[in-house]
Amino acid sequence: METCADTAVLSEVAELTEWPNSRKMVFNDHPAPRPLESLLAPGSIAVIGASRAPGKVGHEILVNLQQGGYAGTIVPVNPAAREVLGLKCYGDLSEYQLPIDLSVIVVPTKAVKDAIVMSARAGAKAVIVITAGFKESGPKGAELENEIAAVCHAKGVRMMGPNCIGLINTHHKMNATFASAFPPVGAISIISQSGALCAAMLDLAVGRKMGLSKIISFGNKADLNEVDFLQALADDRETKVIAGYLESISAGDEFLRVAEQAASQKPVVILKVGTTAAGARAASSHTGSLAGVDMAYGSAFKRSGVIRAENIEALFDYALALAMQPLPPGKRVGIITNAGGPGIMAADAVENLGLQMALPTARTKADLQKLLPPTATLGNPVDVIGDADPDRYVAAFDCLQQDPATDAIIVVVTPQSMTKPLELAKKLAAAHKARKPLLAAFLGGHSVQAAIDELMRVGIPNYPSPDRAVRALLAMADYAAWRNRPPRLVTRFPVNRRRVDRVINWQVRSGIKQMGEVEAKEILRAYNFMILPGHLARTADEAVEAAERIGYPVVLKICSPDIIHKSDFGGVRLNLANAEQVRDAFDLMMLRAHRRTPQANIRGGFVEKMGARGRELILGMTRDPQFGPMLMFGLGGIFVEVMKDVTFHLAPVTAEEAMQMLIGTRSYELLKGARGQAPVDLDAIAGALQHISQLVTDYPQIVELDINPFVVGEVGMTPYVADARMTLANAEVKHEQP
Repeated sequence: METCADTAVLSEVAELTEWPNSRKMVFNDHPAPRPLESLLAPGSIAVIGASRAPGKVGHEILVNLQQGGYAGTIVPVNPAAREVLGLKCYGDLSEYQLPIDLSVIVVPTKAVKDAIVMSARAGAKAVIVITAGFKESGPKGAELENEIAAVCHAKGVRMMGPNCIGLINTHHKMNATFASAFPPVGAISIISQSGALCAAMLDLAVGRKMGLSKIISFGNKADLNEVDFLQALADDRETKVIAGYLESISAGDEFLRVAEQAASQKPVVILKVGTTAAGARAASSHTGSLAGVDMAYGSAFKRSGVIRAENIEALFDYALALAMQPLPPGKRVGIITNAGGPGIMAADAVENLGLQMALPTARTKADLQKLLPPTATLGNPVDVIGDADPDRYVAAFDCLQQDPATDAIIVVVTPQSMTKPLELAKKLAAAHKARKPLLAAFLGGHSVQAAIDELMRVGIPNYPSPDRAVRALLAMADYAAWRNRPPRLVTRFPVNRRRVDRVINWQVRSGIKQMGEVEAKEILRAYNFMILPGHLARTADEAVEAAERIGYPVVLKICSPDIIHKSDFGGVRLNLANAEQVRDAFDLMMLRAHRRTPQANIRGGFVEKMGARGRELILGMTRDPQFGPMLMFGLGGIFVEVMKDVTFHLAPVTAEEAMQMLIGTRSYELLKGARGQAPVDLDAIAGALQHISQLVTDYPQIVELDINPFVVGEVGMTPYVADARMTLANAEVKHEQP
């Protein structure tokens, strides 16, 4: 992570003497309420470590506070100075007789603790620790960070940082950072774990004339973190959209709860990095091997309604559209262009990203025909031809704006001799009724810059290419769909938990974490899964006896907690039709298993009734350390590792969410019955996912689960579990329920 308070902070020690140990103010040891108002909109700010030297962090923060127009009281603190930038400077806050709301601390690392204590005694309810050199620097720094966090907690002081660039509130005219840029007043608030990237985003926003509300760099988040700021900004009337850059999330459950509450009030757009690192635990199941860190965050964002940005450009693109335009009522997009190529680019992006090209009504086409020249294209895109002036563009826009079959409009403009981009921008703004979102793609550079500035001023987001406009519109449409989602109703099914308790208790007492097919199926049977008749055989004679009792044909499978992928070891034989085949298969299977894995614990062979043919699927679960159980769905058998066409969702899931897991795969059309294939029972698959959801929610001891394959056929055929396995955590024995 970047060191935001650089060596300039540490060099301040040349100007500072050690902070006095004696304090004149009396501190009340009972923690006070910890509101964030003192942080976000303070009436008075102390800068502890204020400097007279330009270029020093303590100097630049004072400059920014003054030049930004902050109307509150600024109290510089530096024992080596009596005046800084025309302001009276204090050697200690005890010399300043009035209380303060916020301290910005820019002192050497070892002096931060005393500065926090000084601030608390002066009545501060919040501190911003700019100084670096804490946990990002190693174990000793981490110790110091824990110490200052403990002091803040004991004193009832909220801390932002350490290792951050500070905070900006444009509505409060407060720039308590050492960043050089100060953006226009706006409705987008930014939170960032990285100070350096926060400064870069701030500079980009100023360059795009993008209005911002709050800019919050929270650094190491020793106290205040992303959850605190999401909660505060969700209730902030000056914030319409929350945009954020995160490297990690401190508490998964709390983040899910708060992010969902925030997204229910206003859009939350997050750029999450650090998504490719594998977990420390080696995954032993298909689900665990396919579910990485990125999948966990994707599932968490999907559940909570957070819009995920792929990069900084997307973060700004989405935030601008959401802040400036109304949400679309649907996914039908109308495109207006004065050039064929860019219009085709926009149409391709609409189709490729899952939006829909609007089909204008007959009346709309008739109106367009009256208003546009004969050479114009009246479908979608509406091509108003290269010689279109602003009035022709606006006439076409009015038609689509009134068209009931169009949910959103993208206007693509290339600078040609008749275009008059600035005039067009003004007339589009005047014509827009704000019932449907309008996004622009004025292509070019110098000749369209004044028009782009005007669009920003009047609240129409512009994008440098049509595909970026379409992606922003997709983010809006997905968020609108999430806002309009049905209430989350998780179904609870009647199950036999006593049977599950007995199996898990036995596994835990035995010290066996890898649960094989026999026990896993016993648990699934208790949760209403169809399990075919089967029996564990330890000898060939027992295998034949079991087959005779079950009835031919049968399947024979190796049973060992040490052999995960049975088919790789020749451990599965299908369609055994008589006793001789069962006996031969059993003997050969045991011989091969002992030769190939001599150390494996071979429990015998599992004889099972041969099931009906159907589509092989995989249903699974892996437990993420941050967000809990993640369900997986995809094609099963050998296809899961070859195609990796899987979807994930956090448990518990509703019926709608379970069905969305199916729809989210590339193979969904195949399951529905595409290209002459028989359709499978989709409702049965969604129901099975809900039963797994309930199982893994009821039993946190289960950390991984694979049902592979889960065989499903057409409606009327009962799906069944052909194979299954589970992994348990080192959990205490669960007492069986009476």
